[in-house]
Amino acid sequence: MADIVSGEDPEPSDPFPVGPLFVPVRPGPSGCVTRVFRTPLGDRTAVAFTSESRLTATLGPGQAWIRLAEPALRALTEPLGVTTVTVDPQFTARAARPVNRVVPALAVRVA
Repeated sequence: MADIVSGEDPEPSDPFPVGPLFVPVRPGPSGCVTRVFRTPLGDRTAVAFTSESRLTATLGPGQAWIRLAEPALRALTEPLGVTTVTVDPQFTARAARPVNRVVPALAVRVA
């Protein structure tokens, strides 16, 4: 069987989800800002989900989101140098937690 070249295939081999996606956001200075994540190899990627339940299962119930179509998400993140969109990621790293600084106690000398 011959391999099908994507450009010759009348149906895309890997179709992108149709319709608005659930895109995680965070508060920004002018409203909502799309969250940008890292792939396992360290590249930056925009992330979107096909359902609210998938977003909640991956990022938790407190994660804010907006609905955006894939072209709109790309248009928002492309000026930031983010050219990849990951849909329905299954794994995420835990959020970074601030490190509690250890402040050394003052040495007191009793004479």
